[in-house]
Amino acid sequence: MRIATFNVNGIAARLPRLIEWLETARPDAVCLQEIKCTDDAFPAEPIRALGYSVETVGQKSFNGVAILSLRPFTVTLRALPGDAADEQARYIEADFGAWHFGGLYLPNGNPQPGPKFDYKLAWMRRLIARAAALLETEKPVVLAGDYNVCPTDEDVFSLSSMADDALVQPDTRAAFRQLCALGLTDAIRAVEPMGRAYTFWDYQAGAWAKDNGLRIDHLLLSPQAADRLVAAGVDRKPRAAERPSDHTPVWVDLALD
Repeated sequence: MRIATFNVNGIAARLPRLIEWLETARPDAVCLQEIKCTDDAFPAEPIRALGYSVETVGQKSFNGVAILSLRPFTVTLRALPGDAADEQARYIEADFGAWHFGGLYLPNGNPQPGPKFDYKLAWMRRLIARAAALLETEKPVVLAGDYNVCPTDEDVFSLSSMADDALVQPDTRAAFRQLCALGLTDAIRAVEPMGRAYTFWDYQAGAWAKDNGLRIDHLLLSPQAADRLVAAGVDRKPRAAERPSDHTPVWVDLALD
């Protein structure tokens, strides 16, 4: 079973690229981030025509996540627990029978320090609490999405250029390590422990042509899912297409029982 994550940076602008990728990659399930539209405005029909079921948690002009799947699933959460006042559309969770899938768009946190960075860290604490609860179920769980975290210096094209960015701050990285320390496996680093595995390239300053990227899109696996890990990778092809997202898909193959 192939599970993927893809920050599309606006479904209205990126629908042709998404359709192209779905037609060729055919992931069993994918979480999208930054759909940037309300639920009723999401262009579901062209995606359903490819055989995918669609569930969205949308927000006008900002944020927004979705799950697309070739397999039956039931949405169990449409918001990250822990803050009833949080109205940002950043989390969706679903059951796929014996499997559980969480899709997330973690706050960017810039500029830091400041309220946006405080919100990012508070959101990460809520995610840690939710992940701990999911791990207690002892089900195969995948938490996939745009984490807006570069876990190590190797995940940044230039640490000096990013030194003040929220994505690389010590508190950000510490929270990500705390999340993984619950027992979650970083799928990409399990397969490729070292080396560049960038998932994002800014539109500015020729970042794509220079391969000045960041690794911020991750798939974290519970022990029961990690035991089934077959392969994982970054699909760079969509980033090279016309009018692409600034992110590219990341995927993991997991053996079924």
